[in-house]
This record gives sequence, structure tokens and C-alpha cells, in this order.
Amino acid sequence: MTKIKERGKVYLVGAGPGDVAYLTVKAYNLLAAAQVLVYDALVDAQLLQCVPPNCLKLDVGKRGGKPSTTQGEINNLLVKHCQERKQVVRLKSGDPLIFGRCTSEIEALKASDCDFELVPGISSALAAPLLAGIPLTDPVLSRCFAVLTAHEPEVLDWEALSRLETLVILMGGQNLPEIVHQLVRHGRSHLTPIAIVRWAGTPRQQIWIAQLGNILEKTTGLSLSPAVIVVGEVVGLNKYLQPEKIGCQDSTTPQTPMSSNLSTSTQPLIGKTILVTRSVGQSSTFSDRLIALGAAVIEMPTLEIGPPSSWVALDNAIAHLSQFDWLILTSTNAIDYFFERLIAQGKDTRALAGVKIAVVGEKTANSLKQYSLQADFIPPNFVADSLVENFPEELDGKKVLFPRVESGGREVLVKELTLKGAKVIEVAAYQSCCPSGVPPAAELALQNCKVNVITFASSKTVQFFCQLTDKIFSNNSDASEFLEGVCIASIGPQTSKTCHALFGRVDVEAQEYTLDGLTQALITWATNS
Repeated sequence: MTKIKERGKVYLVGAGPGDVAYLTVKAYNLLAAAQVLVYDALVDAQLLQCVPPNCLKLDVGKRGGKPSTTQGEINNLLVKHCQERKQVVRLKSGDPLIFGRCTSEIEALKASDCDFELVPGISSALAAPLLAGIPLTDPVLSRCFAVLTAHEPEVLDWEALSRLETLVILMGGQNLPEIVHQLVRHGRSHLTPIAIVRWAGTPRQQIWIAQLGNILEKTTGLSLSPAVIVVGEVVGLNKYLQPEKIGCQDSTTPQTPMSSNLSTSTQPLIGKTILVTRSVGQSSTFSDRLIALGAAVIEMPTLEIGPPSSWVALDNAIAHLSQFDWLILTSTNAIDYFFERLIAQGKDTRALAGVKIAVVGEKTANSLKQYSLQADFIPPNFVADSLVENFPEELDGKKVLFPRVESGGREVLVKELTLKGAKVIEVAAYQSCCPSGVPPAAELALQNCKVNVITFASSKTVQFFCQLTDKIFSNNSDASEFLEGVCIASIGPQTSKTCHALFGRVDVEAQEYTLDGLTQALITWATNS
């Protein structure tokens, strides 16, 4: 008996206002099993990490002024993959049937006899006011409310709308002057409270509260998209119903997210989206610190570490360790691969008896401690090139083993050690290369210009970041656009030198060349910006 293959199915899923925490359980489970993901521009980048690694991800977001996928093309994609017996998730921000343009897609699916299912999501029309502490109904102030889109304000019945107690307006940021004009023109008082909630439900959430008569003045020159606008007396209840006050709460300054009870003094990075470049498989400790300080963090591995093309040189050096006076280790990678080969040769740390160890930086020193070894010397500035000038003893006649990345580097260090009379034996301990691709969350954030800061902890991460983004952006103009206004943050002088060479600038440099130092530099930058 021939087994009939399972039919494909398209799930039209609401992603909620942004944060993965506001996904429904069903939506989360569908993402986890998706074979094809078709998503919009406003879908939060973190949600793309919920799908399996082999899921085909198709960005069909419509962006003003830029090439966009047509609705017809989107319809065809859904039908095509469904007919290929795939489980397809069509992910839309908010709820799929609230200004979600689902009708055309459903008609196309039905016309092609494709199975589909609607999965509700939390609409920003409901979530944004709630997260700002604004009730849409009240026994006295609001016995009804209306939800509308102001994308085409000229087609709305403003006379009827102005008589309603509470209005929730989506897609109205660019048409705020016309909204105010029409409401006042049709009888609403210029003293009527109005709230604008931007990026509701995300760490970037901002709230402006004013009156119809002065909201334009308060928001002049500011970007108000994507935003939910609430008009009505219930806006005034914000001061009584919102969580503990955060930062500035007067009508002249945007408020920070209502979902947190921490102040801006304890979360100085709130409202900032930080792209953290790092090694593949590296611990996310740095990201965790930034998140604790209020930042939204997207990780982008830009460095892949692996064994060298040959172990011969390192194995030979390990076999003759007793001949060396010093072992210099400038990274945790050098430490890990050195001791991996030491153990592979049947040796342990006792083989280093009589050999002094110099490391660069506290992180490297801490990695060494994991092997129950204490560094004999750590240069005070945490940079390799300052190691020679602060070296604790004369180098003339000393034999130095320097395990390093196979592609080279640290030429200044080797040159200076040699000039001081040392005999430096360089051996390849590991290799670094550029990853094959960019995580979808990072790619989406860069393409949509949603990144405020990019951090770099080594020159290699800068170089490989540029290689990876060259694959994303097809021309130089796009590449320059996504970095415009983005803070470039460097861990130290050598990394900054590469940033200057490839980006033409560095905006933040750590005074102490560690991840803690970089964190502190970002706090200072955010506080002063």
C-alpha cells in the first residue's frame, strides 16, 4: 500500500508586539517546528532564533523607499512551499488579522487548495497602551475605544472618530500633524491627552505623553515609527497605573520601557540595541552583562576558531619545553590549544617546571588558572605590545616560546622581543577564520538599521565582520547606510586601529582593555549621549 505523503500547511501566525516573551505558546511551538519561515520587516530579530537551524528563512518585509517583495510574490511563495509539502509559518507582527493584509494571502491559499490555519497574536493596539500603563476602557472616562490605521488619513471619517472617547491609532507616526489637525478641527480640545508608544514591548520602548496642542512641538525632529498613538482622557491615568516610575516622566521627555522596575541609573543601556561580535561557541558572559544593564543584545559570531593546518611545530616545541625560559600566551585560544596538545602528548603542567609564563590580560590569566597555573607576568596595560617595555627581567639570551594563531600577527611583539636579545620561537597553535554566514537575527537587524552599537573585541572580528556584511549588502551605499549613526565600540588600541582602517572611525574605546572595560565605556557613552 502506497503511503500518502503529508500535505503541507501554512500557519498565519501573530508574533505579538515584539519580545519573544509575548509570543503565544502555540506560536512558539510552530516556530520551533517550521520548515519555512516567511516574515515581515517589523518582526523582532530575536524571534528568528526560535526556528530550527535548517529552516528556510524568507524576509518579505516592506520597507519605505527600498525594494520590497510585492504582495503577489508573497502569495506565490506561500503557495509554492505549501505545495512542496512544507510546514510554513507566515509570521506577522501583532495579530495577523489586525491590519495584517492576510485576506490576499488566504485567498491565494484557498484558490490553490492549500491548508492553512490562523494563529492569533497580541496586537500592539492592545499591548502598547497596557505596557504604558494606559487603560483603553474606564467606567467614567472611556466606555468604548476604536482601533484605526492612519496610513491613509484622507479616507477616514474624522467627524465620527473625533466623537469617540478613546482612539488607538496604528501606523500614524509619519502623519501625526494631520491626525492632530483633523481631531482638533472636528471638535477635540487641544488639551486632550495623547500618548505615543514607540517600539512597544521591546527594550527600546519609548513613551511620549502630552496634549493635542503641544505633542507636535514635543516630538519635532524625532522618529516616531513604529508607534501606537492613544488619544483620550484615559491617557491621564498613566501616572497612576504605570509600574514604578522610570527615568524622566514629564511630558517633554520620552519615557523608558514600562516593563522594568529598574531605574536608568541601574540600567543605563536601556533602549539600546547592541550587536556583539564574538567567536563561534564563545561564552555569552559579555552579552549577559549588557542585558543586565538594559540593552537588547544580538550576537553575531564573526570568528571561528579551529586547529592549525599542522600540529608538527607545536608538538616539537612541547617535546623540548625544558629548553625554553618563557612561554608567552596572548589569548584564551592559545592557552586552550596549547594545553590540549600538551595532554595529547601524555604530559601535564609539570612539564612546565622551570618555564615562566607571561599572559596578556586578566581574561587570559583567568583561563590559565583553570589549569592550576599562575602567570608569572601580566603587563599592566593588558595589551601584547606593552609586554616588552614592562618585562620583569632582561631578555638577552632568553629563549621564548610563542604559540599563536597560524595566520600570524603580533609582529610588533616578536620584533621587540628579538631586539631585546630574545630568541623567539613562533608556532601555530590554532587558526581563525570567517564563519560561513550571518545569523538571521543579526542580518535582519543590520538590514533594518535597528542596531545602535557594534562591539569588537579583536582586530579579527572587525575584519571578518566586514567580510560577512559584504555578503549582506550588494553595494557600498547600502553598507555605509547601515553604519550611519551606529556607535563603533572597540576593546583597545589594536582593535581601534583596524576599525579606523575599515570604518574610518571609532566612537568608543575601552580605557581598560578588557570586556569589563568595554562595558564601562559603553555605560559612559550611553550616559553622555
